[in-house]
Formats: sequence, C-alpha cells, structure tokens
Amino acid sequence: MRLGFGLPTFGPAANEVNGIARFAADAEKIGATSLWVGDRLLTPVDPVVGYSPGSTAIPEEFRVAADPLTALAVAAAVTAEVRLGSSGINAPWYPPALLARALASIDVASGGRLVAGFGSGWSPEEYEAAGVPFEGRGARLDELLDVLVAWWTTNPVSHRGPLFTIPAGHVELKPVQRPRPPIYLGAFGPRALRRVGERADGWMPVWWAPEAFPLAQLTQGWATVREAAEKAGRDPAAISMILRVNVAAGTPVEVVAEEVLKARSVLPAEEAFVDFTFAASSVGHTLDLAGDLLDLVAAE
Repeated sequence: MRLGFGLPTFGPAANEVNGIARFAADAEKIGATSLWVGDRLLTPVDPVVGYSPGSTAIPEEFRVAADPLTALAVAAAVTAEVRLGSSGINAPWYPPALLARALASIDVASGGRLVAGFGSGWSPEEYEAAGVPFEGRGARLDELLDVLVAWWTTNPVSHRGPLFTIPAGHVELKPVQRPRPPIYLGAFGPRALRRVGERADGWMPVWWAPEAFPLAQLTQGWATVREAAEKAGRDPAAISMILRVNVAAGTPVEVVAEEVLKARSVLPAEEAFVDFTFAASSVGHTLDLAGDLLDLVAAE
C-alpha cells in the first residue's frame, strides 16, 4: 500500500507563504506517493452541525482554509510523479461545468495524476454561504457526477437534467487520463455507501490515529459498497479503496504508524494518506512528521 499525505490547506500551516508548494515538492522528495486536499469554506460562529457526531464543535484549524483547486494546481506545478487527490471536494457547492473544467485543467497540468474525490459535506452554514440548498444535496451530487463524466468524455458536450442544463457545445480540453480521471466518493451513511458501489471507481473511508471507533465499521461499510456494486451489475472487484487517516492532536508518530499498519492489515486499500492538520503547527513540522512516519512504515 502506497502512503501519501494531506497538503497543508488547513490551520496555521495554510497561512504560510509558499507553504503548499514547499510541502508538495519536499514531500515528493522524501517518498510520498500522493498529496491530498480537503474542502472547507468557513467555520460558523454558532454551528448547527459539528465535525463529530453528537457535537456542534468544529476544530479551530478549519478557520484557515485554502481553496482546494488552487492547492492542487500549485502541487501539480512543483511535482512530477505523486498522485494529486481531493478527499474530498464538496461537489454540490460548485457549478458542475466549472468544476469539470477546473479538474480537467489540473489533470492536464499534472500529466494525468488527478484522483477526483468528492463528498456532499455536512455543514448547513457552508451550503448557505455557497448559495446552494442543503436539502437535496445527494441528488445534486448524483447529477453533478453525470455532468462531469459527460464533460470529460464527450464532444460536443450536452446535458439536460432536473437541476443542470449544459447546452450542446464544443469542449476539446479533456483530461489526460482516459476515459477520465478516477472518481472516488467519501461516504458513511447507507445511501452514500450504495452510491459508491453503484457508480464510483472507489471509496474513501476515514480512520483516526489513535483509533476513534471500531475498525469493523469500515469493513461493514466496504461490504455495503460491494453488495451495492453487485446489485447494480458491476464487478465489486473493480472498485478500489483509498484510506484517509486523520491524526489527533498530540498523537505520537509511532501511534500513527501502528494505526496505518493495523488498517492496512484488515482493509484492501490500494493507498493510504495521513493528514496531520490537527497535530502539526507548521509546514516544517508537518514535513518532519511525514518523514518520520515514512521511515517507521518502511521499517515494518
């Protein structure tokens, strides 16, 4: 299993001038196989929904949030081989044609290294700020995926649906990857997991270091994905998994290595990436932690 890292797009590190470019270039040099972005818009003063189930609290690190598409473009410019992924862009916030164009441009700029990962988000306030209804976000995501596939694989492009209309038009900028970049979905609820099996190329589950819930929750989710794929007439074996590992503040890097290796022994993930947003105070600190983790995992 390959090992990558989250780009410093949140928290103090995201405010460092040229920090994303520095991290991306140096992380590739020390052996990272992929670099990833998340997507936050704002941190509400009085949130209705929190980051963790049963809580209305949202981490202070999300008060600093860089644009994920910009971060991917910067990383593409300073790297040569690492895969560049989103885990995940809150796709329903975006006009689908503009999102399709931006991601195709990143795939071209990177020479075909994009992994397009999407979610539907959880913050009503962020949806309000984006000018998009919170209700019906699942249906919006479904149709947006239809538009993305059409935009990336056909020419002229056209789409007519209940939410979006793309008049027939010539779009000759296409992704390097054919027929298109892989589409991964972050999912936790039953309907979202079924969506992965029915139409995505892969699933992006989340794990924590230290362990925050039983690993069986992920194995059960994977079973739901595979069952949905089979019912949809798809080959479950063709669906991949990329595991995100969030690191809690104060967690020793040795514990992070243990959690990565434990998850790798149970889950069929093709790749894992570790996000040090809550554990690192700067770009330099994040790079130090990433280097130490690569050494520990390689020693096993």
